Amino acid sequence: MSWWGRRRRGSEPHPKGPVDGPGMTVDSKAVRDHLASFVSSRRGVEAFVEPPTNVTATTVVLIAHDGEWTRRAVASRDAAFELPRALGIPVYDVNQTGYPSRMREWNSRQRRSSARKEPGNDGNNPRH
Repeated sequence: MSWWGRRRRGSEPHPKGPVDGPGMTVDSKAVRDHLASFVSSRRGVEAFVEPPTNVTATTVVLIAHDGEWTRRAVASRDAAFELPRALGIPVYDVNQTGYPSRMREWNSRQRRSSARKEPGNDGNNPRH
């Protein structure tokens, strides 16, 4: 019995295509709804388009004024630029602009906050 040639019974490809990676199937309506909700519930939101990689599709990262962010895969690079424009927010190519420092600062605050909330942590030593 060969490990390399063995396939599971019933392991058919996903009916709508790959569920992750560059050729993944994207539910455009769900993505639009999520991004629209993020934009409408926060202020100062900007969009940053991330290029596809070997393991991820093209993505859009929305970053609010305080650095809170959300990321969603989109169907194409064109869609990645069109969607934020349709929502009325500025959009940038992350390869040209980089990420704003407020995003890194927000991530740092979240890590510190979650370290304080861990059971058994008295707050004096975030690593226990």
